[in-house]
Amino acid sequence: MKLLVINAGSSSLKYQLYDMTDESVLAKGLVERIGMDSSILTHKPTGKEDVTEVSEILEHTTAIRKVLEKLTDKEQGVLASVDEIQAVGHRVVHGGEAFKGSALVTPEVKAEIRRLFDLAPLHNPPAIMGINASEANMPGVPNVVAFDTAFHQTMDEKVYLYPIPRVLYKKHRIRRYGAHGTSHQYVSRVAAEYLDRPIEDLKIITCHIGNGASLTAVKGGVSVDTSMGLTPLEGLMMGTRSGDLDPTVVTFVMNKEELSISEVNSMLNKHSGLLAISGSSSDMRDITDGWEAGKPNETLAFEMYEYRLRKYIGSYAAAMNGVDVIVFTAGVGENSAIVREKTCENLSYLGVELDKELNKIRSGEPRRISTPNSKVEVLVVPTNEELMIARDTLHIVQESK
Repeated sequence: MKLLVINAGSSSLKYQLYDMTDESVLAKGLVERIGMDSSILTHKPTGKEDVTEVSEILEHTTAIRKVLEKLTDKEQGVLASVDEIQAVGHRVVHGGEAFKGSALVTPEVKAEIRRLFDLAPLHNPPAIMGINASEANMPGVPNVVAFDTAFHQTMDEKVYLYPIPRVLYKKHRIRRYGAHGTSHQYVSRVAAEYLDRPIEDLKIITCHIGNGASLTAVKGGVSVDTSMGLTPLEGLMMGTRSGDLDPTVVTFVMNKEELSISEVNSMLNKHSGLLAISGSSSDMRDITDGWEAGKPNETLAFEMYEYRLRKYIGSYAAAMNGVDVIVFTAGVGENSAIVREKTCENLSYLGVELDKELNKIRSGEPRRISTPNSKVEVLVVPTNEELMIARDTLHIVQESK
């Protein structure tokens, strides 16, 4: 079965085409600047030269039509016909409490995704646009949605509730939902497979750290705690997000600076984190370069980031009464040897012992970076959310027949 996986943003659309007989990627690409007359489509067919095309793409339906044209092009394509695509999987950030796993798209499912727009205003609306565009271009082809929040629906009430009046949960479902669930689920499974140990027997801390970042405590294969909350703002210090702070900071700053709700929301989500402390960049590569050069602002940003990351790892070891495996993944987790080194350096009380030479290796494959004497396995596992979505899509489509 050939499946198309789509990740739609407000002005972008990523795609990967899979042949699920061997889970191979036939093609992948990205449409950028949707809504402009100078939109860019980058198409990467496996075994053929990459193609970049600039044209007017004003909305997502046209974007998917252009993608399908590239996938079926005689020279640049990998399909004889669009009819070869038997299902489409979509990434959706927020599924609320309604979805504990991926789901076949129905009018009711779309209505629920729309109801959750307030909780993911930057992500759920584009996801609906991607679903509608897919249905318009490929009528009759089943669509499946995979939710970033679904993996965390196993969290206990004592973990996901906030200590605020219960009426706010009952009326508005204000609680912790988490994010990056597809990634946390994927890398925890791969880690268990790599170690050749049953995931049911393992206590795993997965560190998905990129520009957005979250940690998850995975016990027996299920999420028991995660660092992001009602929205992806809670938790770790990130590229441009503040992460945890005293809630009074919000009202205090609004009062002193006469900021509106939207302005303070923008401050916390887009102008905080590494960017705010360094004053120069939200990119960890720039931060580590500045740290190595002895620049004070970048050094402080790096140290704050590592400290908060390490503190969350410690809290999740406490939450699970131990830890067997720590997994680093995503842009920073997979590529920053120095972040991994400095974090693990201060986890010796857990029995973590890093092999510095193994830590420096880049392979693109799951690998161990701890020493044989380490009481905790430390792994780097490249995430693959698209493959996880493709697997879920295949399973749900086959079940629905």
